[in-house]
Amino acid sequence: MSTRILLVDDHQIVRDGLRLLLQEQPDFEIVGEANSSHAACQSAEKLKPDIIVTDVEMPGLSGIDLARTVHAAHPHIKIIVLTAHAEAHFVNEALQAGVSGYILKVNAARELIDAIRSVLAGRVYLCPEVSTVVVREYQRQMNTPGGAGLQALSEREREVLARIADGLSTKEIAAVLNLSVKTIETHRLHIMAKLKVNSVAELTKHAIREGLSTL
Repeated sequence: MSTRILLVDDHQIVRDGLRLLLQEQPDFEIVGEANSSHAACQSAEKLKPDIIVTDVEMPGLSGIDLARTVHAAHPHIKIIVLTAHAEAHFVNEALQAGVSGYILKVNAARELIDAIRSVLAGRVYLCPEVSTVVVREYQRQMNTPGGAGLQALSEREREVLARIADGLSTKEIAAVLNLSVKTIETHRLHIMAKLKVNSVAELTKHAIREGLSTL
């Protein structure tokens, strides 16, 4: 019986490459493609794939949003993230969203087939670079008394934190995110409480360490 696979990426050339790679496996069947998370949700409902291979960064909803939505509605569908991002906050959010595999795009040619077979067998597949990130994040949390990682923050709170670390004022962040100044101030207070820090300088250090800021 063939494994039914849905490919999700906003770049046609990436989907073409994945299709060529996976079609070499006689027991793999590419049942559909989507160029956005919204289209992928519709395809998942209609096509009932066994596996979804998705990018993280796409227009509109992210691949992690897609994973969260599909996992809630169809927990039997296994989701593998294929991305250029190995930062801890991306990995943590993906795993919390129910992703079963996380691979960097540079490893796709040699790892994607193994990843698909692993998640079909009920295992979680992380490429070596991502496994290292997960272990180091765990070690960091164990060595930080009382401190919480960015996985404690909501997606909106991470957006606010990133802009704080990039030096934007509360008013500027409110304008960028189309929110009120009071809402941004509330988010900032929640972020500081969750991370157990007391200054913008400490928030910036967290953001840089977790890859949210390039400062």
